[in-house]
Amino acid sequence: MNVVYERCAGLDVHKRTVVVCASILDSLGQRHKERQTFGTMMPDLLRLRQWLNDLEVTHVAMESTANYWKPIFNVLESHLEVLVVNAQHLKAVPGRKTDLKDAEWIADLLQHGLLNPSFIPPAPQREVRELTRYRMSLTEERTRLINRLQQTLEEANIKLASVASDVMGRSARDMLTALLAGEADATVLAELARGRMRAKRDLLAQALHVQLKPHHCFLIGEQLADIDTLDEGIERMNTEIAERLRPYEHQIQRLSTIPGIKRRLAEVILAEIGPDMNRFPDARHLASWAGMCPGNNESGGKRLNGKTRKGSPWLRSALVEAAHAATHCKDSYLSAQYQRLVVRRGGKKATIAIGHTLLVIIYHILSEDEDYEELGGNDFDEWDRQAVQKRLVRRLEKLGYEVKLEPTSPAA
Repeated sequence: MNVVYERCAGLDVHKRTVVVCASILDSLGQRHKERQTFGTMMPDLLRLRQWLNDLEVTHVAMESTANYWKPIFNVLESHLEVLVVNAQHLKAVPGRKTDLKDAEWIADLLQHGLLNPSFIPPAPQREVRELTRYRMSLTEERTRLINRLQQTLEEANIKLASVASDVMGRSARDMLTALLAGEADATVLAELARGRMRAKRDLLAQALHVQLKPHHCFLIGEQLADIDTLDEGIERMNTEIAERLRPYEHQIQRLSTIPGIKRRLAEVILAEIGPDMNRFPDARHLASWAGMCPGNNESGGKRLNGKTRKGSPWLRSALVEAAHAATHCKDSYLSAQYQRLVVRRGGKKATIAIGHTLLVIIYHILSEDEDYEELGGNDFDEWDRQAVQKRLVRRLEKLGYEVKLEPTSPAA
């Protein structure tokens, strides 16, 4: 096989050590290897970088092992061409497994150009990714705390969740605060309702007619305090993310025109895939990279289980959330597509399909710099008008009607 890189190295990354094998071709075309083991502390990584520079190594490859590759990538990316490769692409010969042989195997594959690097975004995008992912973790933790609060309220016979759709709404929060302050009159508590909740004051008075025990008061107070702390943290994260994405405000506004996508999801999507679509040849490559399309599994001319591949769980979660919201938009293309698919494929597969469609739309919006254009819920019928007519006529004829179609206007 042809040698692509004359001076390269393979790294086998672990939590505490990095095993390195540098493969170098001399002037006579003879290959020799240099092997070394380094720690993963910052001084050790700087020595690793200097060692590679002394050997005039130009390309380095390593597995995407947990998060252990990130510090090494951050140290080397400004001095060398670093390839982070999917671990499934680096399976060595069975029965010959050591850290040193793994490093040698990676170096050999890299030297002959047999490795496909994973997409590693630029440093500013990676920083925004960390922020949006941490915000999602805070939001999930807030949801878990609210569920715990509802369980505590049920154990205390406070049936507030049976009347109020949101126990953290302003009305419900005022009632809980007054209840913890010692107010025991259910009628007085119900009068704290605001807006449309005031129509439910009688039900609220029944739901709040309880006698709290001291430990219930303590638990509810602690849980409300924890939720307030998370709310403050999420708000700080929103401010920081908005500041870092200020140069891409135009793209965020365009993504927000898509049904089901508002600012928060637009920020997550932009942080995960980036604003530049030139790194993806087309929308299909983007969907494949994100794991939002069926996998290839065919043998003997038969199509086997083609479940979706593993992609970014954060991007997938955002797209599924957006798909759920888009399917509830009345008279929209995405809602009509969901209704067509859910009958044949089921709710989960139909939702993933809508997420795939959203990703294709996002690709074209970012690459063509245009707003989303709604096709309407009738687009599928207009696309194959004759088939719709025949299907509806057959249904009416089976019911015993004689059908004659006349257009209402020449344009129809």
